Amino acid sequence: MKLTLAYSPCPNDTFIFDAMVHHKVDTEGLEFEVQLHDVEALNVMAFDNKVDVTKLSYNAFLHLYKIYALLSSGSALGEKCGPLLIAKHDKIKSFNAQSLVAIPGKYTTANSLFSLVFPNNTNTKEMLFSEIEDAILKGDVDAGVIIHENRFTYQEKGLEKLLDLGEYWEEQTQLPIPLGGIVVSKSLDSSVQKKIQRVLRRSIEFAFKFPKESHDYVKQHAQEMDIDVMNSHIQLYVNEYSLDLGDKGREAVCYLFDRKGISKNDLEII
Repeated sequence: MKLTLAYSPCPNDTFIFDAMVHHKVDTEGLEFEVQLHDVEALNVMAFDNKVDVTKLSYNAFLHLYKIYALLSSGSALGEKCGPLLIAKHDKIKSFNAQSLVAIPGKYTTANSLFSLVFPNNTNTKEMLFSEIEDAILKGDVDAGVIIHENRFTYQEKGLEKLLDLGEYWEEQTQLPIPLGGIVVSKSLDSSVQKKIQRVLRRSIEFAFKFPKESHDYVKQHAQEMDIDVMNSHIQLYVNEYSLDLGDKGREAVCYLFDRKGISKNDLEII
C-alpha cells in the first residue's frame, strides 16, 4: 500500500523518518511517497486533506483534529526548546504593540505562543522561518519569532533574545511545549492508521539505536547547516516524547486543546 507522507527537511524530521522511508525497518508492506516542505507549507497543505500522513504544527492541528488523528510517536515536545522572540540591540527597549514582528507562519505554534504572550501585538508579517534573521538585520521588521536551527545561530549574527516564548509556556503550565506532531488522515482505515504508528515508532527506535545511519539523509537536506548545529537540532527536538507522548505529553496536548475550548474527547490519538 502506497501512502503520501509529508514532513520538513529539518534534521529532526529527516532523522526520525529515515529508517521507514528507506526500508531500514519493517514497514509492514507500506510504501511512502515523500514530500518535503517548510512547516507552514505543511500546515496549509493539510487543510486540503490531500496527504495521508504529515507533520503538523500543533496550532494548525487545533483546526484540523476532525480530519486528522494524532500519532503518539513523532512529536516535537520538550523543555527549553520553544520559539524565541529576537531583535537587534537597539530595538529591544523600544519594542511595543506597534512593532512589526516577523512570524514563521499563521498556523505555527510559534505564532500561537507569540499571540498568547503578546495579545495586543497584531502587527505581524509572515515569512519563511529561515529568512527571519536576515529580515531583522536589514531592518525590514523590528523583531522576529524564530524556530528550528535559528535558535543556535541568532547570537552569532549579533541579534539578541527579547523573550523565550517556550519558557513562558513552561512557567505558566508546568508542561512541555507541544510544537509539532505527526498526524494521519481519518479517511484511512483504522488498521492502517495503527500500522503507520507502529512503523513510525519502529523508525524512531532505529534512529535512536543507530544515530549514524541517518547522517547522510539528514545532511542531504540540512543544506549548509553546520554539523554541530545539525546535531544540536536533533538532540533538542527528538526526545522521549518523540518516541511516545506518554502521560505528560498527552496532558500538554490536551491542555492546548482545552485552552481553545475543544474537548479532549474530540482529540483522537493513535
